[in-house]
Amino acid sequence: MNVRIEDSWKQRLQGEFDKPYFENLTRYVRSEYAAGAVYPPGAQMFAAFDACPFDKVRVVILGQDPYHEPGQAHGLCFSVNDGVAFPPSLVNIFKEIADDLGKPVPTSGNLMRWAEQGVLLLNATLTVRAHQAGSHQNKGWETFTDAVIHRLAEEREHIVFILWGSYAQRKGAFIDRNRHLVLQSPHPSPLSAYRGFFGNKHFSRANAYLQQNGYEPIDW
Repeated sequence: MNVRIEDSWKQRLQGEFDKPYFENLTRYVRSEYAAGAVYPPGAQMFAAFDACPFDKVRVVILGQDPYHEPGQAHGLCFSVNDGVAFPPSLVNIFKEIADDLGKPVPTSGNLMRWAEQGVLLLNATLTVRAHQAGSHQNKGWETFTDAVIHRLAEEREHIVFILWGSYAQRKGAFIDRNRHLVLQSPHPSPLSAYRGFFGNKHFSRANAYLQQNGYEPIDW
């Protein structure tokens, strides 16, 4: 199957695109877009990959579902389009960055600036029906994004994997902690942020690890 995705990812993931589960997933997703509102817009489905080629990935932040309200999702986990109000989890992410690094809260929630520095903002499920969180789970996306994480973990070294919440932690449980830095804490959602997300210092810890291994820190 010919999938429109950045070339370095296409080379490594073509084997997934040719598997029956991905053909079934593609058929399902096309039918969903044809039937009603689905986010993100189809052209931005693989935006996280297009913005961050395989060999440039230095940090992976793993989300679960795209935002499911109009105008929010654009293919990068936790990120929203310019001019869109910050969802609660993103508010808490920016609060932790401010506390950890002393940086002011940005005026835009568009995290493309992170992606362009090598942060892969990967949702486990890449599409969602409008107003229905989790509506495209268990259709095949998770198998695909598991393959993405495996490729990175096995072919690269010294990547920072940031896993917030039990879902992300289960998905990244296999990652070799001797080859990569794995940072875990509760999720930044208001339901769990005060149980250990705040104060996790993941942003400064990620940068320290990158610098120790000869990479530029991320300008969070």
